[in-house]
Amino acid sequence: MSKAQRVAIHELLRNADFDLGGDVVTQRSLLEQMLTAHPLPDDVRTATGDLGGVPVVFANLAGVDASGVLFHLHGGGFALGSATGSVGLAMSLARLAGLSIVAVDYRLAPENPYPAAVEDVVNAYRALLEREGGAANIVVTGESAGGNLAVELLLAIRSAGLAQPAAAVLFSPMTDLTVSGESFRTKATADPNITAAAIRTRVADYLIGTDVDPADPRVSPIFADLAGLPPLLVQAGSNEVLLDDATRLAVRAAADNVPVILDVVPDVPHVFQAFAAVLEEGTAALDRAGRFIRGHLRGQPSSVTSSGRGR
Repeated sequence: MSKAQRVAIHELLRNADFDLGGDVVTQRSLLEQMLTAHPLPDDVRTATGDLGGVPVVFANLAGVDASGVLFHLHGGGFALGSATGSVGLAMSLARLAGLSIVAVDYRLAPENPYPAAVEDVVNAYRALLEREGGAANIVVTGESAGGNLAVELLLAIRSAGLAQPAAAVLFSPMTDLTVSGESFRTKATADPNITAAAIRTRVADYLIGTDVDPADPRVSPIFADLAGLPPLLVQAGSNEVLLDDATRLAVRAAADNVPVILDVVPDVPHVFQAFAAVLEEGTAALDRAGRFIRGHLRGQPSSVTSSGRGR
């Protein structure tokens, strides 16, 4: 893989104006500009709508008969990001797996603290189950804080007795809102744009006005009983402060007898898959995720076209 590509991405992130822990209004705008700076591939078709009263973005590939649905939850520390901004990454993965996508615009903190986001993703998933007639061809995906919500969704599904999706893919999930992982210290200088202070700021926003402890399994799935969850793929970069959030979740899942693959890529940052268009490691990671998904869906072909990947 290319060291020059990795260095360029790290420099880009270090020099970017975006600050996860900065002023919410300012950073929401900056992140949206970053995520939508490049147009989607010409064959991607999008439409806005709702599921269970929750705003969503539907997307599919022109001329492709999708064999299932990717139910995607965007990142942004629970306070930033949008479904529209996440379509590029989600569609890159969906293309490889032969799926359409539903990206959820869950309510954001601090205006809408916990449990608003979890309620939204559960309601949207419940409606998708009804629309699809079951969960056999649904895959849940999430990036960063969206990875947190993805796991909390799976736990809520289990508690409600709903059908679990076929599998879940988590990109750099934020799973420990106590911010206690050793990687917050050991990776502090390696991570080009995420800090422990920024995570603590966004956690405070997410829990504002509640009496929920950050160690509560309802917000920190690292402390939850994960038994009964569907197969998981957890991907992370070695140069991110949230590395331990990913590795500890995988260990916890394995201890609870959940089929899990932990995929840590050396010398790449948080949600590096978003840079697949210019980073070979991102392309390779998405390829692995696509194969993982195809292996857990009914009737999937052994290979799916990867043309048009990236943004």
